[in-house]
Amino acid sequence: MPPTFVIAGKLQREYILPPSGYPLLDVQGGNLLYAAGGLAVWNSSLGMLARINEDYPPEWLHELERRNFDVRGIRMVHEPPLDLRYFVAYTEMNEKSSTNVVSHFARRHLTFPKSLLGYQPADPAKKDIHEIDPQSPAALDVPKEYRSIGHVHICPMDFTSQSQLVNLFRGGSNQTVSLDPAPNYMRPAYWRELRVVLQGVTVFHSSEEEMRALFWGETNDLWDMADKISNVGPQIIVIKRGAHGQFVYDAVQKRRYEIPAYPSRLADPTGAGDAFCGGFLAGYQKTNDPLMAALHGSISASLKIEGSGPFYPLDVLPGLAEARLNALQQLAREV
Repeated sequence: MPPTFVIAGKLQREYILPPSGYPLLDVQGGNLLYAAGGLAVWNSSLGMLARINEDYPPEWLHELERRNFDVRGIRMVHEPPLDLRYFVAYTEMNEKSSTNVVSHFARRHLTFPKSLLGYQPADPAKKDIHEIDPQSPAALDVPKEYRSIGHVHICPMDFTSQSQLVNLFRGGSNQTVSLDPAPNYMRPAYWRELRVVLQGVTVFHSSEEEMRALFWGETNDLWDMADKISNVGPQIIVIKRGAHGQFVYDAVQKRRYEIPAYPSRLADPTGAGDAFCGGFLAGYQKTNDPLMAALHGSISASLKIEGSGPFYPLDVLPGLAEARLNALQQLAREV
């Protein structure tokens, strides 16, 4: 049987200096796994689309298989060379930085890991949005068994790869395609090209910062922005607002919802937005209701930030996710 869901994204070797606690050096990560962890809180029938090379530890792939994830869509590539490393550091005020790598270790009196030597963080602002990232899964990588799966999420990656994946899955009947954009093309200059891609998207996830950047100089009203997005295709627009929760616009029913963030203990926010998207897709498949989908996503994110690693949400007490879901449902409101 094919899986119920497909998530396309990146697998990476992560180096994380969290707001507090021990550093995480060379651990499994990437937006694909964080979205998978958020989805698997509710349903683990998942196929994965990603690219790796020989540097990706085989035991990490075996762990994915042990968790019953379908890894047929993870492709081993030899050329061009991939750098799967990713670094992020957080200040005590939860400010995020992926640059000045050496200084972050020095500031914390930590030995700089040899495995990070030569690492150069990518600068998305300087990249042509049409340049394909070799780490991104391509439409040609998608197994035939995945192509008719009904619920698909595409994590942030380069614009061309996202466009090709949207075009591939939009051809299926009764498919729900959700898209989380990459920040570098959420600008007014790229709106015309983005509109074409959005015609094949069911659910559009965006951070508040990305949405404001896209509509810079045009409007300051987030609901107005959501309405403009819906006019070119997506039926559901989610604006992720971090500690302030989410705005959800159901364009079909013309309903607006405001969902507060579940009050969680913050340990490591890495991947929380991806976990939300995964949980949202699982909730939407189960309920076909945008509000309930967002509540599922919010709970997945609340579990993620309380610990490190993409699968931390799967190791919490049984029943905790459902209890939080019931509590948060009472706090969501239509506006």
